[in-house]
Amino acid sequence: MSRIIGAASDFYRLRVTRVNEPDEPDLEWREDILYRQPPRQRMGEIESYAVEAVAADDETVKVIALYETSDEAHSGFDVISEDLEQLTRSEFEVRYFQ
Repeated sequence: MSRIIGAASDFYRLRVTRVNEPDEPDLEWREDILYRQPPRQRMGEIESYAVEAVAADDETVKVIALYETSDEAHSGFDVISEDLEQLTRSEFEVRYFQ
């Protein structure tokens, strides 16, 4: 990360995204023939929420924090948004990317 002076909000945007992590493989193979069986209804997916920082110049994405519920993620988003508005770019990167 380069040291550029300026408000962090000039360089980054925040977003909350939902992350699904299936606990089973997508493809199920049978030994006698090669084909994909119709997908079963997925009951065991793990769902989490990520607060991400998106760079304004090249749109690279960095995950700042992961949460189990949407409410927790939005609460975390509010706290991080305040820091985004108050900190410089360098201070924000030190706090959230290291």
